[in-house]
Amino acid sequence: MTDRTTATTKPYTIGRPPFRPGDEADFGGAFTEQPEDLSRPDPLTCSAQDTVEHAVGLVRVLNDKHEAKGDWNPELSSETLIQGLEYMMRLRIFDDRMIKMQRTGKLSFYMRSFGEEAIAIAQTMALETQDWIFPSYRQPGAQFVRGRDMVSMICHCIGNTEDNVKGRQMPVHYTWKEGRFISISSPVGTQFSQAVGVAMASAYKGDDEVCISWLGDGTSAQGDYHYALNFASTFKPPVILNVVNNQWAISTHANLATGGRTFAERGLAYDIPSIRVDGNDFLALYSVTKWARDRAGAGLGATHIEVYTYRAGAHSSSDDPSAYRPSDEFECWPGGDPIERLKSHLITAKLWDEKRHTALAKKIDDEVMKSYKEACEFGDLASGPYPPASTIFTEVYESVPWHVQEQREELGK
Repeated sequence: MTDRTTATTKPYTIGRPPFRPGDEADFGGAFTEQPEDLSRPDPLTCSAQDTVEHAVGLVRVLNDKHEAKGDWNPELSSETLIQGLEYMMRLRIFDDRMIKMQRTGKLSFYMRSFGEEAIAIAQTMALETQDWIFPSYRQPGAQFVRGRDMVSMICHCIGNTEDNVKGRQMPVHYTWKEGRFISISSPVGTQFSQAVGVAMASAYKGDDEVCISWLGDGTSAQGDYHYALNFASTFKPPVILNVVNNQWAISTHANLATGGRTFAERGLAYDIPSIRVDGNDFLALYSVTKWARDRAGAGLGATHIEVYTYRAGAHSSSDDPSAYRPSDEFECWPGGDPIERLKSHLITAKLWDEKRHTALAKKIDDEVMKSYKEACEFGDLASGPYPPASTIFTEVYESVPWHVQEQREELGK
């Protein structure tokens, strides 16, 4: 077999990750991009061509000294910043407790958002309450922003009688009608086209509603991603489409999913304003999303965003990342930890301190444990009770077809 090589006789490396287990991870040190590098164009007059530099650069607000700088600084109030920090801490502590539950057999499956907590939280905080959320599986934090109760979320993960999905979905595949949080789909990518479709319907009805959706770098290699961008380009619905480039699609590296310089650049070919943003910078995420929301709400169509981040943990409780990447790779990520970065910014601004931080972490952890015990009152994984079998026939059809009714009667329900 002939070895495939480039014109310069270098080994064929398409899809090969930069580091493997045993290698020393080195991303080149701190980001060279600075908060002052990119201007903030007027969202109501901006064209795709006006965002060429934004698609290849990196929008940042927090610099390496934990200061908020540049045109993209949203100048949020101290209350909003502390609330954002609390939401991120809540998600991380919740995730940590739930993965421990899974490891001890109390949950069947779990997925953490470790290292990506700022994404859904900052972005959802920048939206309006009537906007629709079409998540991937690392955006459960949006539910905290919208006010969902932890007990309800845990009941779903257990699959007990209070599971609002009634056992029809895998754990952490949440849906929550009251918070306009649409069901997560295991066949990844479907949510992008669905978000565009609902946005088109909202525009047709004249409703002030914007849709937001996320998918991963690996999923952006699928057709669903391009279908969504094509319709968003043609019909200009009020939608925000995020590619979360967290470097890994389970065990394949992000460089297998794109042949370009950045994922953000892809949107320019569809004539959609496209921005690459530091996904571990709470303020930058908030600002870029608010900018995109202002465009969409004014009837100017979609914005395409690459959220540049790193998946610090395993893909899921079924994954062992030590098989395909160095164990300390996250520690070398120049974007740092989103919680630590916002915390350091607040401390630098004299709005926060370590004592308050420790006290808040303890309070949240106590709340998580209390919520888990309360959820188990409705049934646990080992012994139930679980949603009754009859629920497989409900909440699907407005009028139950005769053959489905016949099957239900055969079941005796």
